[in-house]
Amino acid sequence: MAIIEVMEPTPRPIEASNWRPAALALTVFGAIARLLPHPPNFAPVGATSVFAGARLPGWQAYIVPLLLMAVTDPIIYASYGIPFSFKSRAWIYASFLISVWIGRRLRRTENPAYISLALFASALQFFLISNFGAWLESRLYAQTTAGLVACYTAAIPFFGWTLLGDLCYGAAFFALHAWLSRTVSTREAIV
Repeated sequence: MAIIEVMEPTPRPIEASNWRPAALALTVFGAIARLLPHPPNFAPVGATSVFAGARLPGWQAYIVPLLLMAVTDPIIYASYGIPFSFKSRAWIYASFLISVWIGRRLRRTENPAYISLALFASALQFFLISNFGAWLESRLYAQTTAGLVACYTAAIPFFGWTLLGDLCYGAAFFALHAWLSRTVSTREAIV
């Protein structure tokens, strides 16, 4: 009779698993921080989406930021007494999914130049997509090329705040994660 050796399964290392506590905590913090008072468009949402794409695994990179937006958007709308509709946010949500996709290109780097470029690309595509959606759904602008140009022109000051917010929050998220992954959650380190 042969003896069968029973081996304990080898636990998967954290970097191979879907558990990244530091990255998840920073992503959640980014969503909660948008509830704090801030100048128009100086919010952590774009940076949070890029960061989630870069540091959360697989499907979580896309689902977590969307879920956090879906939870915090009605709170923000209610605080201003504005009725909320997911339909009115479709262009914005699509843009943030693109920001996550941009962030996915940063999974294996901590290079500040690449991160800054990704944050700039995220802010730019958000400006283009969200204002295109605003133009399509607006009654303020004619549905002509001139109306579209007028919509983009009116939004230029907001782009400055969006870019500044994405760069500031993005720098904070990526720097904090780099520090945490070297000191507290070492299995999340980018190697």
